[in-house]
Amino acid sequence: MSIHKTDQQLQQDVLLELKGDTRVRVTDVGVTVRSGVVTLIGEVESWAKSNAALAAALRVAGVQDVANDLRVRRGASSGRSDPEVAEAVRRALEWDARVPREGIQTSVTDGHVSLTGSVEYWSEREDAEEAVRYLTGVTGVTNTIEVRPHFVAPSEVRLAIAEALHRHAMRETRHIDLAIEDGVVTLSGTVGSWSERRAAVGAAGAIHGVRSVRDQLHLEARQGL
Repeated sequence: MSIHKTDQQLQQDVLLELKGDTRVRVTDVGVTVRSGVVTLIGEVESWAKSNAALAAALRVAGVQDVANDLRVRRGASSGRSDPEVAEAVRRALEWDARVPREGIQTSVTDGHVSLTGSVEYWSEREDAEEAVRYLTGVTGVTNTIEVRPHFVAPSEVRLAIAEALHRHAMRETRHIDLAIEDGVVTLSGTVGSWSERRAAVGAAGAIHGVRSVRDQLHLEARQGL
């Protein structure tokens, strides 16, 4: 059984995880923890490094959630102009088979990418952001792509989540509650791990017509012996 960690232990574990990640310069990142919620502060050279720090913190057992307050230094790393970043963004969207590029418009200001347009699936919206977030010169992404309306059956969402958890050898869905209003799925309840949380959110977002997924899931508090 997992050992319950104090905030101080979590802080040290997150710092060690950051130190072991070659994508992150640990001296750029400050870490605070309160009631299991980690806050990352400081300045990094790129948005990719900010996301790498976030991923590292989420890998630490016992972390309930992460607030990523890292800022990207303007012009710190790439030397790319906005037109060059815009060209790279468009190329990345065109090359990614998961993204329906004809429904997506982009703009770039000071390295910050704005994504607009409409798609059929929430997962396509997320895939578009994933395709551009790590490009050199990108300092941030604002994603306002909309999902075209379509009726969503709660039973379909619950089945998709159950199948996703089963594929990952995880537990049943009885601890997960869901509500749907105007295509917005809200997931609440408890899950046993971050991988289970990601699987549930990803499964819900892959249903046709789901406009967004509100993740209100919590990790189970696990006590030591």
